[in-house]
Amino acid sequence: MAGTLGTLGKFVDNSTFDTVAFPSDAETLRFSTFANRSAGKPVNKPQSFFHLHLISDATGETLMAAGRAAAAQYKNARAIEHIYPLVRTEKQLLKVLEEIDETPGIVLYTVVDQQLASIIDRRCSEMGLPCVSVLEPVLSVFQSYLGAPAGRRVGAQHVLDADYFRRIEALNFTMEHDDGQLVHEVGDADVVLIGISRTSKTPTSIYLANRGIKTANIPIVPGVPVPESVVHAEKPLIVGLIATAERISQVRQNRILGSSPGFDVQSYVDRTVIAQELAYMRQICARHGWPVIDVSRRSIEETAAAIVALRGKSR
Repeated sequence: MAGTLGTLGKFVDNSTFDTVAFPSDAETLRFSTFANRSAGKPVNKPQSFFHLHLISDATGETLMAAGRAAAAQYKNARAIEHIYPLVRTEKQLLKVLEEIDETPGIVLYTVVDQQLASIIDRRCSEMGLPCVSVLEPVLSVFQSYLGAPAGRRVGAQHVLDADYFRRIEALNFTMEHDDGQLVHEVGDADVVLIGISRTSKTPTSIYLANRGIKTANIPIVPGVPVPESVVHAEKPLIVGLIATAERISQVRQNRILGSSPGFDVQSYVDRTVIAQELAYMRQICARHGWPVIDVSRRSIEETAAAIVALRGKSR
């Protein structure tokens, strides 16, 4: 995907969405996300896409997660996301609603200001558009159970508290201990991931770090012994990551590291050689009693969730 970006612009690339951040005016920071629109024929519908508008008074992360989880259940309809974060004034909101009127669709919002929420509800009703306050049903349950109203604080989950700084510390640790770096310090990690090349060690480590879990990852190479500091580490949970030889070969072919002296590209992507690497990896984990997770058909989030579950059992 190509595009011209402003000073605030960035591309976020994953398997489902390509997100483009466009430069904004002084009033409203607006993002538009275009879902993957392949040129397939629609099934039982005149159109194979719909507009999904996400209005938030904070970062919009909660809305994106909820919207994408729902949209993923409809394979024949692709969502064109329009994300409007940091909408906190009526002037900003009215501009957003004008844009929604130009591209009608489903409206989801997380806005704690009741006056702004009422404006959204009223205008969507006038435009004949469905709209849902994503957090309101959840807040109602909390209020009913706890017997107290919500504090209605904008971006309350993004405060600079101890948990926030714990996550920053974990991220710093993880970046410093990526791909076998500072291996003598792995005993300070909460989790150590080991695996052969291209088994998602680094992205999984970063995802865990974002949850406040200090993670180191160590590459496993046939014939090279596991560092003694890893073998004798008592604090961290050590987990082996594997995948099918076919999957690893495919990923390696798409991410050839280069042709440095001595680098054998053919062996690097050869499935027989990869199968031998995996067998060596399994032997190591079996010898030390380390759990193994197959990431072939798992997303990074699912792999991380499995590791968190193992960590809970090991305590």
